[in-house]
Amino acid sequence: MSDTDRRFQTAFWDILTDVQAPAIVSRAPEGAMVEESRVAVVIEDEEDIRSLLSAVLAQAGFTVYGAGSGEDGLELIRQHQPLVTTLDVNMPGMDGFETAKRIRAVSSTYIVMLSARTEEIDALQGLEAGADDYVAKPFRPRELRARIDAMLRRPRHHLATTPMPVAAGPDQTPVGWLEHQGVRLNPDTRIVTVDGADLDLTRSEFDILADLLGSGRRVRAKSDLALMLRGEQYTGVEFVSDSDARAIEVHVANLRRKLGESPASPRWIETVRGVGYRLTA
Repeated sequence: MSDTDRRFQTAFWDILTDVQAPAIVSRAPEGAMVEESRVAVVIEDEEDIRSLLSAVLAQAGFTVYGAGSGEDGLELIRQHQPLVTTLDVNMPGMDGFETAKRIRAVSSTYIVMLSARTEEIDALQGLEAGADDYVAKPFRPRELRARIDAMLRRPRHHLATTPMPVAAGPDQTPVGWLEHQGVRLNPDTRIVTVDGADLDLTRSEFDILADLLGSGRRVRAKSDLALMLRGEQYTGVEFVSDSDARAIEVHVANLRRKLGESPASPRWIETVRGVGYRLTA
């Protein structure tokens, strides 16, 4: 066990018994708060750390399944379709980044990456791989619980086959769809098409695109988008770190790459220098 993990373990045990477990709920697609069957998967190669994370999640009301490798964790996710997954980065064999990519192909679980690697590039790589949050070790259980609660305030998006939209006239946008310059997005079915071709986006990329499409030409600041991904609204007192803003830049860059758009000559998303983003005219 590394020195960092030892400090993490000590801090966890020192206050574990002080943590109370408020109910964790998730928000239905239409915005209603609903209780869900709480299943969590902990993917961590260090048994002590895995046990500690399992204890915290169990206190929060989750049924927890643990795995010591990415391969075993992926199998547990296929079996149990968890609401939340915690994922270590530094594991033998398949690391956390590759595991996250494979999880995203089969599950809509919320992924929290945990790592002693605190460089910004590591966090950005984790977000790009499909994680919803990246938490540095060591940390307090309350922090983990707060981050999970914030994620669960966001709508959960299921990977599912959906029916084709009802046909509309040439000058109409079908009900429930957002459209701009050949991009069509349905917030309910989580379908995105570009010039008629399906587009595969991560949860965060989809939410950012939906937010921009819904905002029209109104500028969306990076802080607004970061809070949107957290499930919060800007009131003037929330803290958005430089890392949060940089994560938005990475998400938008990945979104543009998948759209096939050049930032120098954008078809869909304009950069408003020093502020954020908006749709093209």
